[in-house]
Amino acid sequence: MVRIDQSPDETVLAAVTGDMAQCRVPVRDDLAEAHALVLTRITMPGNWWTGAERIAIAAAARSARDCKFCAERKEALSPYTIQGEHDVDPDYAGVLPDAIVDLIHLAMTDATRMTEAAIHKLSEHGLTDAHYVEALGVAVAIRSMDQTCLGLGVPFHALPSPKAGNPSQTRPEVEPAGEAFVPMMPARQPAPPDDDLWDENSIFYGLRAMSLVPDAVRDLLILARVQYVPMDLASDFSQGRTLGRDQMELLAGRVSAINDCFY
Repeated sequence: MVRIDQSPDETVLAAVTGDMAQCRVPVRDDLAEAHALVLTRITMPGNWWTGAERIAIAAAARSARDCKFCAERKEALSPYTIQGEHDVDPDYAGVLPDAIVDLIHLAMTDATRMTEAAIHKLSEHGLTDAHYVEALGVAVAIRSMDQTCLGLGVPFHALPSPKAGNPSQTRPEVEPAGEAFVPMMPARQPAPPDDDLWDENSIFYGLRAMSLVPDAVRDLLILARVQYVPMDLASDFSQGRTLGRDQMELLAGRVSAINDCFY
C-alpha cells in the first residue's frame, strides 16, 4: 500500500465535498478525500516544478479539452506539421514554457502520436525528461478526477492556490528509456524510500512508465485505490455481478479502441 504522510487541505476538502454533494446519489467520503488529497499535493512544489507551475499544468490539461488548435492538429496527417497556438486559461497564461504546454495538450488529445523526439526536444528549452514525466503525472491526475466528476454529474473541482517553495530536483535510480520514451525504475521492488510504489506482485508497466517521478505514481495510486475495483477483485466473479466476464471484456475492448489504448 502506498504510504502517504499527508492529509488534504481542509479548505480543499470542503470544496471537493461540496462538489460531490451535487451528485444525485451519495458519493463515498473516501472518493472526496482522495480527490482533495491529490489536489492538495498538486499545489505543492514537486521534483521539478513549483506549486504555481503544477497548478498551471493542471489548468493546461483542462484547456486541452476544447482547444481548437488541438482539434485541427488531430485531423492532420501529422500533428507536427500544423502551426498554431493552443487555447490557454488566461489566469495561467505565461506561467509555463510553451514547449511543455504543447506536449501536455498533445498528451491529452492525441497521445498515440507522441514521439520520443518530441520529448527529447524539451532539452532545447532547458527542460528534462523528468520535467515531462512530472507534468504528465499532474495532467493525468487532473484528467482522472475530471472524468470521475463528469461521470457523477458534478462540477470540476476548482484549482486551489499553490504553495510556495522550490522543487526538490531529486531523481531515483532508473534504467535507460525504453517503450515509454523515458527512463523508468527497474522491474523489481524499489529500495526505500520508494519501496511503497509496488512489490513483486504489482509491478505494472503503467506505473513504471511514470516512475522517473515517484510522487506521480503515488498520485495515481491514491486515485486508483478509490476509483477502480481492486486488482484482487477485478477477475473475481464468484460473488455475482450484474455484468458477466464477456460483457466486461466487450466494454473494456470498446473503450480501449476508442481511446487508442497502447495495449
